[in-house]
Amino acid sequence: MSLDVPTALLERAETGEVTDTEFVDCVRQSLPYAWSVLSEVAVALHAGGGEFADHEVPPPSETDRGQLLRALASDAIRGGLERHFGMRLAFQNCHRVAAFTPSAVNGDRYRAFISPRGQLLNQSPELRDC
Repeated sequence: MSLDVPTALLERAETGEVTDTEFVDCVRQSLPYAWSVLSEVAVALHAGGGEFADHEVPPPSETDRGQLLRALASDAIRGGLERHFGMRLAFQNCHRVAAFTPSAVNGDRYRAFISPRGQLLNQSPELRDC
């Protein structure tokens, strides 16, 4: 799953830096399913006033799953999205995405979510091939 980079943005990248806004817009347009999931989590996080929000709905297709994996597996994409939405992302499997407020990072709930124990407890036979 690759980003669909407009020619003008690629030319700017070849000659120098691009802004986070330009990069995040490219991600938004290239990975619409991932964008919708992460937008939903960001809204829930910021609207709820808590330190944590998550998304646990399996992607409707393999293409959508690929978009989510692409967004979260790339340091550049993930970092850009975290800066854009003002949150820290955590990821357990093909569809369990969590967002934490920056102040919650390294708190008990964050550490539990990213721990090996948290990963094991979030597994099931249905997720074996995700």
